[in-house]
Amino acid sequence: MMKVMVVDDDGFMRDLLHRVLAGAGMEVASFSSAAELLGAGDLASANVLLIDVNMPGVSGLDLQDLLRRRGIDLPVVFISGAADLATAVTAMRNGAADFIEKPFQGALLIERVCRAVDRHAEHVAMSERPADPVVLGRFETLTPRERVVFDLLVTGMSSKLIARELGGSFRTIEIHRAQVMRKMTARHLSELVRMSIGLMAPRRGGTR
Repeated sequence: MMKVMVVDDDGFMRDLLHRVLAGAGMEVASFSSAAELLGAGDLASANVLLIDVNMPGVSGLDLQDLLRRRGIDLPVVFISGAADLATAVTAMRNGAADFIEKPFQGALLIERVCRAVDRHAEHVAMSERPADPVVLGRFETLTPRERVVFDLLVTGMSSKLIARELGGSFRTIEIHRAQVMRKMTARHLSELVRMSIGLMAPRRGGTR
């Protein structure tokens, strides 16, 4: 049974999330703050974390950073009541699995949570494999700027959003995107994402 840990300071939202997720056959543990999760949560038994972004004290992004510093490798799905593009970009760049805006449909929430768990499992399995030397060689041909664009592309960001994030023009980013796809010999973005997952282990060792 999939175990979801919910962190939200809003009691009504915690109850709602519990009902929706438990109704889908998931085991749910709820916490009102980051401190409560870190102090009482059995993180070793969890499959995914569902965290509110805008919490008083330690925010959702702060909690994400704390978990990363502790070496806790769990997929994080953020929920937020405000359409905050900058927060979503920061969360995804820091490794969040997904970002869901309130109000949400229960079926969509369940689908996105399950997808986050599946993708994380695939990521773990692929990161344990040795990198394909051919793909790694292609990655090494990218310029520093193209590597940044590569990293943002595989999070699902559009060229328009990447241009806004990096402070460049849409046309320039489109050129970088085309170069990345050409050098990596990726026909589709999904292929680039698979390559990125396979490259993560060696890149942690300093090949970037």
